[in-house]
Amino acid sequence: MIRELSGQGHALADLLAVSGVPASTYHYNKSKPAKAPTRPELWGKAIEIFSRSPNGCGHRQIAMCLRAEEGATIADKTVLKMMHEIGISCGIRRETDYHKYNSYKGVVGKTFENVLGRDFEADGPWQKLGTDVTEFKQEWGKAYFAPVYDFGSKEIAAWSISQHPDMSQQKEMLDMLIPKIPDGAHPVMQSDMGWQYQHIGYCGRLEEAGIVQSMSRKGNCIDNGATEQVFGHLKDEFFRGRKFPDFETFKRELEGYIEYWNTQRRQVKLKGLTPEEFRSQSQAA
Repeated sequence: MIRELSGQGHALADLLAVSGVPASTYHYNKSKPAKAPTRPELWGKAIEIFSRSPNGCGHRQIAMCLRAEEGATIADKTVLKMMHEIGISCGIRRETDYHKYNSYKGVVGKTFENVLGRDFEADGPWQKLGTDVTEFKQEWGKAYFAPVYDFGSKEIAAWSISQHPDMSQQKEMLDMLIPKIPDGAHPVMQSDMGWQYQHIGYCGRLEEAGIVQSMSRKGNCIDNGATEQVFGHLKDEFFRGRKFPDFETFKRELEGYIEYWNTQRRQVKLKGLTPEEFRSQSQAA
């Protein structure tokens, strides 16, 4: 830009002063030949992939989509370089932003051992599940998201979006989840020790469905780290910095993001597949 403006009659000294670029740096870079852009034939597709979620996505996500959808042979670091040249980037997560809502009220019902013991690995879907509740603050009030996350397929298998983190929300979530569980499957459901998960009605429905309850230890949020990680990605890619006019708009757009997560967002641990693709392949095997 300095080179172009100086060629239009602007004083070089003034341009350097305004930009803060040292004269030695300017003359050094001016003497070097201009670098060719990195993989310009993929820029349009990279921008389209980045725009699929409201706040964009990282270079690994773009790289996986380019390989799967375009058949491109490209390294993750090359995509990162390309993004820098285009001028797109995804913000870095701040862990302190995502652990504010706490439903723990002591032992108010039935509690369970930590069966999983932080072993979140699963060979396929419907083996290990996780659930939790996270809070979103807006000018019109608060919204609460209660998903069930499948550790094997990386899919958000069921959910409820509500203005109240109560048992009605848990009922709605279970009403979506239980009919989906395949015959003969007895998944483990990991949660924290929130009052909802100790409730007799909640525990009874999981037992009837053949779901084994597993609870994090008190004060150990890492015991439910797989589900917490989903919240982090969701708030990075969907929520951060956005304002919604009302709850209905927020709910509609969050459900659209869940659809994107399940059907378009590729996962490194699934070797570049989407959750839906992985589940379909697992069921066909």
